[in-house]
Amino acid sequence: MRIARFSIDGNVAFGAVEGDPAQPDTLAIDIIKGIPFAEFELSGTKVPLNKVRLLSPVLPSKVVAIGRNYAAHAAELGHQVPDAPFAFFKPSTAVIGHGDPVPYPPFSSELHHEAELAVVIGRMCREVPRERAHEVVLGYTCANDLTARDVQRTEKQWARAKGFDASCPLGPWVETGLDMAAASDLAITCTVNGELRQAGRTSQMVHPIADLIVNITEAMTLLPGDVILTGTPAGVGPLNVGDEVAVSIEGIGTLANKVIKRD
Repeated sequence: MRIARFSIDGNVAFGAVEGDPAQPDTLAIDIIKGIPFAEFELSGTKVPLNKVRLLSPVLPSKVVAIGRNYAAHAAELGHQVPDAPFAFFKPSTAVIGHGDPVPYPPFSSELHHEAELAVVIGRMCREVPRERAHEVVLGYTCANDLTARDVQRTEKQWARAKGFDASCPLGPWVETGLDMAAASDLAITCTVNGELRQAGRTSQMVHPIADLIVNITEAMTLLPGDVILTGTPAGVGPLNVGDEVAVSIEGIGTLANKVIKRD
C-alpha cells in the first residue's frame, strides 16, 4: 500500500494511493479513517491525486541520518568508511514534501543533492534485536539529504550543513508493500533537470537496514513516524537556483523538488 499525507480544501489527512504511477491521470487517493500507525480503515471516499497537494508523508519527531554508508560515496569525498554506523540528526523543521520548493540556504554557496532510501518507523521501539527489526518498520519512502557542502567542510558539527530549513524532502508517499529483503536491493537514482547524477542500489549499503535500526535503538527510542536516512550512493553534486532535482527509487516512486532563491 502507498500511504500519502495530503491537504485538500484546507484539511489534512492520510490516504491510500491507488492506480499506476506510470499513468499519473489514473492515480486516486482513498481517504483513511484514522492514522497509519494503528489499525485503520479505508473510507471509500476517493479523490483524484491531481486534485490534492501532497505533503511530507510523515511528520517525524526526529530524522536520524547515516553518513558514509556507501563506500563509493565516502571515497568521492575523501573519507574512510566508518566501522560502525555514523549518525547525525536533521530536525523536524527540515522536512518538506514532494513538490515543495527548496530555498537555497543563504549561508552556503555549495548546495548538494544526496538521494537516499528512507525507513519510516511504525511503532515506538528501543533496543530492537536484529531479528525483529522488520517489525518496527511501517514502510519506505524517497529522501534527499540536501547538504551545504562548504559549511559541512568548515564546521565540525553538521547541524547547519545538514539541518537547515527544507533540507530533508521526503515522499511522495510511504510504500508499505516492501519487506526488508526487497528494500535492501532497490535501484536508486537522482536526476537534476533530467540529467542523471546518481545511480546505485540499496544493496551497496555498508551497514544494512536492520543493523541501522539495532544501532540507533541501542541509544534512543524511535517513535511512530520517525525516519532513518540510510545513506547515499556516489555521484553527489551541486544544485543551483532553478534546478529541479528528482530522487527515484525502484518500487516506491519519485520525489521531485525545485530549488528557488530564498526571499
